[in-house]
Amino acid sequence: MARLGSSLLFGSPLGQAVQTVVAEKEIYIMAVKIRMKRVGAKNTPVFRIVVADSRSPRDGKFIEEIGTYQPLKKDDNFKLDLERAKYWVSKGAQPSDTVASFIKKATKATAAA
Repeated sequence: MARLGSSLLFGSPLGQAVQTVVAEKEIYIMAVKIRMKRVGAKNTPVFRIVVADSRSPRDGKFIEEIGTYQPLKKDDNFKLDLERAKYWVSKGAQPSDTVASFIKKATKATAAA
């Protein structure tokens, strides 16, 4: 009979409890991902590692480019601005599985050097 947005619910004791809980809890959902964007030609894959809104398409607009990945190259096939990657992760951005492995490798290489 009463919906969450209606005045009937907010006029009742249950509605006041819902208002209190909503007022006390502020929920922030970060919709930013660190993922790869394909830019290479057919049969020549090249990817850019980008920070993008999770709702944008794979090759669509992005917030910032933080690296590149060339899968056909044998050694040292990715470049990553580790400082910017750590910044975005600290702000709540979620890296994809592949990008998370790049961040792990880059962190390990920086620690060893």
